[in-house]
Order: sequence, then C-alpha cells, then structure tokens
Amino acid sequence: MESVERFRPETEALIEEGCHIVELHNGDADEDCSIARARLEPGKTTRLHCLDATIERYVILQGAGEVQVDRAAPQPVHPLDVVNIPADVPQCITNTGQTDLVFLCICTPRFVAESYRDLEE
Repeated sequence: MESVERFRPETEALIEEGCHIVELHNGDADEDCSIARARLEPGKTTRLHCLDATIERYVILQGAGEVQVDRAAPQPVHPLDVVNIPADVPQCITNTGQTDLVFLCICTPRFVAESYRDLEE
C-alpha cells in the first residue's frame, strides 16, 4: 500500500445514489476501511439507502445539510460534524445550503458495491 494516496478529482463520478463520489482509499490491501469524498449539489437529496454489514461515518467538510439516520427526525449538519450511521440502518442526506455539501464517507469494513441497498421504490 502506498504511504500517500493522492487526491484525483478527475475520477469523480455521479453515482446512482445522487451524489458525486471520488474514492480516496478503497482496495483489497485494506479491507477494514474505505474513504470517499462525496459532493452533493444544492437542493439535492441522496436516495434513501443502507449499507449491509457496514458502518459509515460522514465527516462534513463544507456546506450545510440535514441528515436522516434510521427513523429519527432529520438533524442539521455543518462543517466538522461527524454523523455515525450503524450498519443496516436507512440513511439519506440533503443539501440545504446554497453551495455544494462536501463530506467524507468513512466505511468499516470497506465499502463494496454489494453492500449498498437502495430503499426507495
């Protein structure tokens, strides 16, 4: 594994969930953890989803939003807030600000596509 993994903004992709993702750290060499940078445009909400057998944390870097975890009421989030999302729990996040909402997604064990479960019709 490289000591420094360089940010590669050109790899950003709009995913089915509704946000733009850059994988920062996700590979077979470290199955315990993955890190991605997410970017959500103003007024957008990600699809309601959960990650099977995967704990996720959002670290808000910029912007303002509301996150809903499980059946709890939406909670406002701002830079440097950490959102803890247990495995198998429904979640979505909305950008309530005027600029992009940017946050890190830290998953343990590492994110794999098979763990993603869309909960919308």
